[in-house]
Amino acid sequence: MGWVGRLFDARDTFARILLLDLSGVGYLVVGVHGPPGPTDTQWALAVPAFAVALACHRRPLLNLLLQSALLAAAFPLIDDVMINQVGASWALLELTMRATRPRTIWVGAGLLAAVDLSDQIGVPVRTALTGLFGLAVTVCLPLLLGLVVRTTRELGRQAEERAEADRRRRESESRAARADERGAIARELHDVLAHHVASMVLRVGVARHVLPDVDPRVGAVFDDVHATGTAALTDLRRLVAVLRDPDGVRGDAALTAIEPAALPSALGAAVDRARQAGVVVEADVDPAVGTLDAVRGQAVLRLTQEALTNVAKHAGAAARARLTVSVEDGAVHWRVSDDGRGAAPAGMPSGGGHGIVGMRERVEVLGGRLEAGPTESGWRVRTVLPPAHATPRPRPGAPEPA
Repeated sequence: MGWVGRLFDARDTFARILLLDLSGVGYLVVGVHGPPGPTDTQWALAVPAFAVALACHRRPLLNLLLQSALLAAAFPLIDDVMINQVGASWALLELTMRATRPRTIWVGAGLLAAVDLSDQIGVPVRTALTGLFGLAVTVCLPLLLGLVVRTTRELGRQAEERAEADRRRRESESRAARADERGAIARELHDVLAHHVASMVLRVGVARHVLPDVDPRVGAVFDDVHATGTAALTDLRRLVAVLRDPDGVRGDAALTAIEPAALPSALGAAVDRARQAGVVVEADVDPAVGTLDAVRGQAVLRLTQEALTNVAKHAGAAARARLTVSVEDGAVHWRVSDDGRGAAPAGMPSGGGHGIVGMRERVEVLGGRLEAGPTESGWRVRTVLPPAHATPRPRPGAPEPA
């Protein structure tokens, strides 16, 4: 805040009034007076004005009333009423800046105008007109300046409230996007678990039929495993039904788990859809991705779909993109970059989504870290998903393991 802003800050009223009083003392001591200096009457009216201003710096209405009374008393007693006039006008300025009700401001302005006009009673018309125009300085100027400061403060307060509201809205939308992405990941994990549990139950059932002469104790174990697996599968299906919104995600292929061996073809389908949208995509996919576990394979597919969608949305349908997926020492190296030379298609939103937030959430769940940002020729997003047996890195804000 600059010194002008501090000068009219509501928290610095005492310092402001003290500076005004010191200016008044300087005016009396080294002002325009001749060798005799200020009279005793001037001091008698000035000192109470200084004291009242300091004592009532937090009560602007009372300050204005007392300063106006001193001004009214000064008119018939002294010729130079500068100290009392400035004190009353400044009191009106303080009242205008700080009054809670507009009516108080106008009543104060009317009171000061009436006191100033009282000095024009019985004087020639020309002198009275001069005094009337003098109200522009003694009443209108402090009133106008106070209204400007008051309006500026209100606009500043509203701007801060809007900025705070926008910040809370962005945080809320970011949390909602991360929660949605976690929900999607949870549904996919449940689908993966349900798939494998179903396979286990099926194999146990097959074993019971192809081994009819097995030891009864082994048969009892088979029966127990089959019953436990069937119960677990029922519970998993029930949990999946709770997680899924029948109206919102029914038939949505994006929430369906895929077989790891089908990942290369699923990535190819995502590339084909981007090409159909007009994006030129160069894909370099390591065939070894077909050996990934279902969770990381699902993440690679979702990251690819989101990244290519972002290319079409932000870089434009005429952009060139490159997808690279490789498996090195069990870790998945994934990257999508574009040249950013295209133009976004008509009707396509220019931003404000939470794709990067969701992608980062998905990567962090698997212990990786997503990097996204501009390059010399466009935009790039990349990550490395650790091997399935690696210990995931703790997420930001998560407690360290004991």
